[in-house]
Order: sequence, then structure tokens, then C-alpha cells
Amino acid sequence: MPTDSPSRDGAGAVELSVVIPAHNSAAVIESTVTAFADHLVDRITEIVVVENGSTDDTSAVCARLEREWDVERTALRVLHSDKGMGNALRLGILRSRGDKVLLTADDLPFGFDDLAGADEHARRSAVPAPVYIGSKAHPRSEVERGILRATMTLGFATLRRVVLRTRTGDPQGTFLLDGQMARELAPALTEPGFLFTTELDYAVELAGIRPVEVPVRLSDRHHDQPSRVAPADIVAMARGLWQLRSRRRGLREAAGAALRRHTAR
Repeated sequence: MPTDSPSRDGAGAVELSVVIPAHNSAAVIESTVTAFADHLVDRITEIVVVENGSTDDTSAVCARLEREWDVERTALRVLHSDKGMGNALRLGILRSRGDKVLLTADDLPFGFDDLAGADEHARRSAVPAPVYIGSKAHPRSEVERGILRATMTLGFATLRRVVLRTRTGDPQGTFLLDGQMARELAPALTEPGFLFTTELDYAVELAGIRPVEVPVRLSDRHHDQPSRVAPADIVAMARGLWQLRSRRRGLREAAGAALRRHTAR
């Protein structure tokens, strides 16, 4: 299994690293990887799929894709981590090589709206933001969710604002980050599961970074998928938020150091 150490060789030669955690993703991972390769055909990129604890054919599908991959400007790398979205995302960040790193999901929930929104903001800004989020909470986002999902989202958002006092509307969206900053910060991020991106958002907000949230449209494929977060997970998330708050100082220091190195370049 790959070690949790930052990738340095080749960093900067790749424009974008797309990190996709894959858990029981056999039915969707091939189409998602192919869609990214087609969309990014004019850019030098890599797709980093991190299989984590699957019990279906995800590992076999990923191994075949990597073995048969033949796309000139986009590399495909398959890694394996312990089960958990956070474990997968952290390893993917650490082993990434891109100037930018996109953290997304195995079913391509927003199509490429997150990348398009970040590109549009960067064109209009003197300096691109170090962190963009494809945000379901953006007022221009087109997101229709069921009653259960909407209730769980509202409950978690309320807890997050009370406990962490963060300002980001949707810290569980897709993230596009400065690659070197992400690799410097990733070792300090320890959440193994769904709270990983909330931890990431908390850390960068503590360092004074306000992520730029961009509008997205929820894909039909993602809309049809049942939620992977059970109601019982809200209780675990509440405990996790308090644990994050207890690590406030360490997260601020780690994110601040990563930001200083980012701005010094």
C-alpha cells in the first residue's frame, strides 16, 4: 500500500490532478474516468483513483483500466487506501503531482460545472483563489434533493456553524485547490471518512482563506443515487465536529504554514 508521504517528483509538470475515491464503484468508475479523459483532452493531467475497502469488483475494474489505459495527455494512476473517503482523498492528495488538485466523487456529481466555475472566476480575478468549491449551497446552483437529504443537510449545516463557526455554505462539495498547498496541508488532516472535506475547509478558513464557492448542477446520475450518509451518521458527525474544534490550533498552524509557502512562490 502506498505510504502517506507527499509526492514531489514531477510536481508542476502536471496541470491538474483529479482525485477520485472509489468505494464499491464498479458500476460507475469507468464512465467517470473516461468522461474526465475526454473533457481534459487539451490539458496535461492525471486521474488518481483511490480504491478504498471495496467489496465489489472495483479493484478489478480499476486494475483493468490502468492496464489498458492509452490516453496521450492524461495519466491514470490507481492507488489503494484503508476504507473511508477521507483516507482515500488524503492519499490521493499526497500522491498527486498537479499544479491544481480536484477532489471529486466517483459518479461525477456536478459534471464539469466546478471546473468551469473556477476557470470563469480565475479569468475575472487578478489572482486565482487557492481554494474553490463546487457548492450545492450557491444561490445559482440547481440542486433538487429529497426531503431526507435536505433535512440532514440542514441539520449538519446548523451543527457546523454552531460548533466550528465556519462560513462556507457547502464544505462537502467538490474542491479545487492549489496543488502544492494541498500536499503541504494534507498530512495534518486526519479525518478518515465523510468529514474530511469539512476538516479541510475548517483548516483553510482558520488560516484566513475564504474558499470561493461556484454554482453547480446536480447530475441526473447522482440525483438517482441513494444517499451514502445514513441518519445515524449525523450523530457521528456531531461528535466529529467537536473533535475538529479541539484540534483548532494545530489545524490553524498547519494551514497557515501551507498558505505562507503558497504565497511565497
